[in-house]
Amino acid sequence: MSALDGRITIITGAAGNLGRATAGAMRAAGAKTVLVDGSQEHLQQAYPGAAQDPDRLLHGGVDLTDEQSARAVVAAARERFGHIDALVNIVGGFRGGKAVHEEELATWDLMMAINLRTTLLTCRAVLPEFYGRGSGTIVNIAAGAALTAPAGLAAYSASKSAVIRLTEALAAEGKTKGVRANAVLPGTIDTPQNRAAMPKADTTKWVAPDAIADVIVFLASDAARAVTGVALPVFGRA
Repeated sequence: MSALDGRITIITGAAGNLGRATAGAMRAAGAKTVLVDGSQEHLQQAYPGAAQDPDRLLHGGVDLTDEQSARAVVAAARERFGHIDALVNIVGGFRGGKAVHEEELATWDLMMAINLRTTLLTCRAVLPEFYGRGSGTIVNIAAGAALTAPAGLAAYSASKSAVIRLTEALAAEGKTKGVRANAVLPGTIDTPQNRAAMPKADTTKWVAPDAIADVIVFLASDAARAVTGVALPVFGRA
């Protein structure tokens, strides 16, 4: 038996590098997956043939900063599979580079929207399902910068730090209801986009998406049944 045999898992940001790695690791572990992204086209490109797979549901064109859209994802998952066992919040983004007093307020609003609000709304949407069943697990993606903010990344760091605080509250509230919540804090992820943006960086110190995905699968599995409220750094060799 695999670690997640038959478990129904929602993965947001599923068309991105980490999303694809996580979906693959979840599938290898036996999970059935609801793959969520802002673009249906990107989902179809990332998962050719998934539309004909009874164990995968593509749910694209979703704005997870909208509460009704987040609820619609949960409703679609329940309609297809009957229930939900896990939620993995990967959707998010990065912007920054300016000092606190120079950074546009629009950047602050964007970081809070796509990193914190999306995570909050999907958690709010799925929690009644988890509490009603007396079980469920949430894995949120924060970042290493959530622990110590580098200069020029205040908005990004603050939004990811808020994800950790949200995760801690979810864990505290879920302890008596059978619901676990943990956060994963990646360092610099080895992606084509990061390599293009930082051509002189030592990529041997970066962390591979599949290594992060393995940690996510562990936290979603019964092997981590005694783990909740953790903010787990996954920094590679950095």
